[in-house]
Amino acid sequence: MRNRHVLIAGTEAASLHHVETQLTDWGYQPVACTSVDGCLTELAQKQFIFSLLDLSLDVTEVFRRLKTQGGSPGPIIVMAEDRDGERTAEAASLGADDFIQKPFTPVDLENVVKSALGRPRRHWERSDEDGRARLQAEIGLWRSAKMREVREILMQAARVDVTVLICGETGTGKDLVARTIHDESVRQSGPFVKVNCAAVPRELLESELFGHERGAFTGAHQLKIGKFESADRGTIFLDEIGDLHPALQGKLLHVLQDGQFSRVGGRSTIKVDVRVLAATNQNLEQAVAAGRFREDLYYRLNVIQIMVPPLRERLDEIPVLAEYFMQRYSRLFRRESIPLPTETVQRLLQHRFPGNVRELENMIKRMIVLGDPLLRRSPLPGATGPTEDAGAPRTPKTTAVSLKDIGRRAAQVAEREAILQALEQTQWNRVRAAKLLDISYRALLYKIKDAGLDRDRRSAHRP
Repeated sequence: MRNRHVLIAGTEAASLHHVETQLTDWGYQPVACTSVDGCLTELAQKQFIFSLLDLSLDVTEVFRRLKTQGGSPGPIIVMAEDRDGERTAEAASLGADDFIQKPFTPVDLENVVKSALGRPRRHWERSDEDGRARLQAEIGLWRSAKMREVREILMQAARVDVTVLICGETGTGKDLVARTIHDESVRQSGPFVKVNCAAVPRELLESELFGHERGAFTGAHQLKIGKFESADRGTIFLDEIGDLHPALQGKLLHVLQDGQFSRVGGRSTIKVDVRVLAATNQNLEQAVAAGRFREDLYYRLNVIQIMVPPLRERLDEIPVLAEYFMQRYSRLFRRESIPLPTETVQRLLQHRFPGNVRELENMIKRMIVLGDPLLRRSPLPGATGPTEDAGAPRTPKTTAVSLKDIGRRAAQVAEREAILQALEQTQWNRVRAAKLLDISYRALLYKIKDAGLDRDRRSAHRP
């Protein structure tokens, strides 16, 4: 019998059921999953002619693990909402073949499915490339004496199923520390779910963490599975926990104590087996003293504390990390990889990096996009001279833009430059440009619109 299996994955059960019904009517055999683990299990066991992944799921994690374990998802179509622009772009860079914007009609779905079926069936080979790249990054990260001390602590913490509070400045690599704890723990085969408590609007964060029932509030048209349910038998990483609203701190404390909660608008109690890791760049003891953070929650989170030192105290890592980012983004932006000049490495070693590893990463991105290995066109922001005392205290400059915004803008600039170069190289033939960038035509159109490149071209040709 001819294979007609189609994978559908997302956390909104009602929405999945609607798509499943439509595909069944067309003669397909849909397999629905509501978790990353379930999705990866199906991909390991079956071959699919195409897959539909909803951005309500942690699609980044699906792609990451798919590259490691291999599988046959066929062409991958991502279902996204209009507000999901940044995550849609990330999915495109990770390997999504096409996109469909929600809400969509049966005709929209039929068109995108026809387009997917016209593509070669995709098989992801089990590959160690990402593992080698990550290993290279970790070699750099654990190179300094201070970070080797951090690693010793986290390896001990990984063996015991307790909460861990990871502290340190923005961009120091707290997320990689959390990931390493998960990978070295008995939960390594379970899901690793990350939630940025500062990135989700306060009124939506409770639903994001704990899910909601259909009709729980205006706009809640379907059941939504929260991050805690998605992380069952695995690890949940609560980044920027210091920004968690006081109203949610009590509910989180209850989950830590009892391992159970209710969805927003729900009456039944859900029990989960989840290990909680949290990270912050704030001084939570001061936040407790100021009444902004619950003292009982702080002590629940702070069973083991890991302090990640800033990059300026880990100078040995800079050359290795810079070389790793150079190779990674040269490959991603399809540019020739070149060794970092000694002059550039010396200048990087003299810089204080207030944005830490994330700032270094964004700096290398700009360097590659602008073809500027000597940092002539993209000078170090606030760079220090060779004679400046690297250990001297320095008064931070007040800025209206957060480091997160700087990083986001740098990534947008890098992507925009890569797209513009591909369009110019193909005389603005979007089909050829999409092939050159190895993304779908539909994804390229979305990115052109999002970057405002169409407007730029019209302006340039205006008499």
